[in-house]
Amino acid sequence: MADTRATTRRARGTLLRFAFGRPRALAAGLVLSGPAVWITIFDYAWENWLSDGLTLVLGATGVALMVIAISGRRPDWVDPDEG
Repeated sequence: MADTRATTRRARGTLLRFAFGRPRALAAGLVLSGPAVWITIFDYAWENWLSDGLTLVLGATGVALMVIAISGRRPDWVDPDEG
């Protein structure tokens, strides 16, 4: 049980470090959203409900990574007395 928890925490930390690395997040966002936009625009004979769902998930993940890369990190808490 403890080993699974440690593995999950390591994976979460790795994912957060990747997402907050702005150049990597932007590149990954473009790589994920590019094919999603391409498949959405053009109509292929092999498309079905599964490819539509995967396209939606990949496109949303790519856009989310690009938003993180463009906006950057923001503080969790802003002291109302300082502003």
